[in-house]
Amino acid sequence: MKTVYIAMSADIIHTGHLNIIQQAAKLGEVVVGVLTDEAVASYKRLPFLCFQDRKTIVENIVGVSKVIAQETLDYIPNLEKIKPDYVVHGDDWKVGVQAKVRQSVVDTLAKWNGELVEPKYTPGISSTKLNNAIREIGTTPEIRMKRLGRLINAKKIVRILEAHNGLSGLIAENVFVEKNGVKYEFDGMWLSSLTDSISKGKPDIECVDLTSRISTLNHILETTTKPIIYDGDSGGLAEHFVFMVRSLERLGVSAVIIEDKIGLKKNSLLNTGQGQLQDDIEHFSDKISCGKNARVTDDFMIIARIESLITGAGQKDAITRAKAYIDAGADGIMIHSKKSEPDEIFEFCRDYEKLNKTVPLVVVPSTYCQVTEEQLADFGVNVVIYANHLLRSAYPAMMNTAKLILASQRAKEAEQLCMSIKDIVTLIPNGVK
Repeated sequence: MKTVYIAMSADIIHTGHLNIIQQAAKLGEVVVGVLTDEAVASYKRLPFLCFQDRKTIVENIVGVSKVIAQETLDYIPNLEKIKPDYVVHGDDWKVGVQAKVRQSVVDTLAKWNGELVEPKYTPGISSTKLNNAIREIGTTPEIRMKRLGRLINAKKIVRILEAHNGLSGLIAENVFVEKNGVKYEFDGMWLSSLTDSISKGKPDIECVDLTSRISTLNHILETTTKPIIYDGDSGGLAEHFVFMVRSLERLGVSAVIIEDKIGLKKNSLLNTGQGQLQDDIEHFSDKISCGKNARVTDDFMIIARIESLITGAGQKDAITRAKAYIDAGADGIMIHSKKSEPDEIFEFCRDYEKLNKTVPLVVVPSTYCQVTEEQLADFGVNVVIYANHLLRSAYPAMMNTAKLILASQRAKEAEQLCMSIKDIVTLIPNGVK
């Protein structure tokens, strides 16, 4: 019997997929290569469903004989292994970004006289519209919480952007650019204590309490679906930290990051001359353990932020703390630096890689902003957080507008800096028309 190969992500099964499978079944035994999370995330958003769920769904479609993993966007590894008589794909990939993939399939099939069959693309089906419809429905706390771990496993580096209210959350949720046919977007949001405090007109000294910060968090949760990492400052007393963990987990937050400092909170990037007090290893490890024991699920992550490079304790202390915090149960390590060059971060990464046991590594390149995501990934960084850029860019824009109105004694000159009234009124779906 002839062998027919189909590749699909199978995240949203629609009539177009069923038509392809039906056409393929007429040619022979159908083998479907379901793209892994890693393969899909290499060129677009992470699938809504995990690989195993998508594989199970396809296995139960009439006409499918076998389902295997396709671990890359490139068909070649699976084609070389199976050597199918036919590959079936809709005719929509003859132009555009997939044209090169199509040609490589044609060239590979030619090695054993295989044939590419291209049924006409099913009209009236738009994956983009289906994806948008699903996002409009929203998500659940459980699905959102699990998504960060899936992203870390699927992507070379996970890209997180600060959000401090519902509007900035919408930006992090929806903004994207396309380069060379690949869609780039932010994978999740960082709820920074700095930007949350500053947006409320208060200093970044932990004076905004958990209740107020959860109010901000709820505004972001209501308008977004992507995972959220919460800036938990020091976490407070261990006895209090457990309640923070339970509250965040219940809401569907994916992770909390707590820093190993004690005393009055001072922003780590301030050069005030006043020393930063660092917690002792045993005490902070106990706080991590208390938080881990308070979790209801294994999906909520507790990430330990190491301040040794900030306080001057040095690389050796930072690595010692990383090992201890991992042993205490930390699900991730964040290493912080206020240097303008990334050298000490790279040095930490090299030493960190030598540890017997590691967990995902997080960085916040606020001061060493010239470093690229590719460089960070090459040094083993898993998550990069752009921690305060939306608020930092919004404030100068608002100041310029306010000054221009004062200088002009009217608003006309400031209009060039503003969205139109129509655009701002209709910015939010179902808003006032």
